[in-house]
Amino acid sequence: MNMKTSALSCEFFPPRTAEGDSQLKQVQEQLKVLNPSYYSVTFGAGGSTQEKTYETVVDIQNRCGVHAAPHLSCIGSSKTAISALLKAYQTQNISRIVALRGDRPSGMMGRIGDFNYANELVQFIRECTGDYFHIEVAAYPECHPESRTASADLDAFVDKVAAGANAAITQYFYNDEAYYRFIEACQQRGVTIPIVPGIMPINNFTQLVRFSDMCGAEIPRWLRWRLGELEHDRASLRAYGLDVVTDLCRRLLQNGAPGLHFYTLNQAELTLEIARRLGMVTE
Repeated sequence: MNMKTSALSCEFFPPRTAEGDSQLKQVQEQLKVLNPSYYSVTFGAGGSTQEKTYETVVDIQNRCGVHAAPHLSCIGSSKTAISALLKAYQTQNISRIVALRGDRPSGMMGRIGDFNYANELVQFIRECTGDYFHIEVAAYPECHPESRTASADLDAFVDKVAAGANAAITQYFYNDEAYYRFIEACQQRGVTIPIVPGIMPINNFTQLVRFSDMCGAEIPRWLRWRLGELEHDRASLRAYGLDVVTDLCRRLLQNGAPGLHFYTLNQAELTLEIARRLGMVTE
């Protein structure tokens, strides 16, 4: 496979300060050498940071020359608010959406808004805008942490595809066998949309453990132990993490993954280095 031609995309979160905003703009410019298919921008839990998500996405679209894809989430969202956002994004010539159920804010109970599940949000977007938006949804090769069973989790994913999703991005993982098994299960259910692996570069052991415990992504025992041994040796941890994640990406692409989606955490260095090692940099 010619990895240089593989699709690549990057995810950011809305900056909270003027300094963070300036840094993110620099990161976005640095990552343009990857010829990204798009940059996506997250929401906070419960739809928080919505205004900043909009501002960041519009800035990317107008300044970077890269397609921008805002996240839309069900949690706390009304049909009226989502409809207004869709119209605003259309006005800005933004044609990609990442449609998610989203995370509940701490302490949030009861009904979460007009949408309970992501398939309902996808269906509503299609009802409002037809085929205007290219819609990405989430996939969980290791199962969503709130799923009752693996079968129920797959059912939920198939429902999102049936509602009109064009493609999917997975939660990050470090066991590529989980991805292959998930793809096979999807194919057996007639799912043919591209399912792009989400990639989390390894930079900070404590942070990675916290993220993984929250989202249900498994850190294999062998990897967790080795990273724990290197926790206080930042340079060695980053070097080891680069080797592990680059090898993971190479295997995924060699085994047919349609591309890679990097969870950058608003940093460029590790994503760039992994892409360079894979021969995916266009400079």
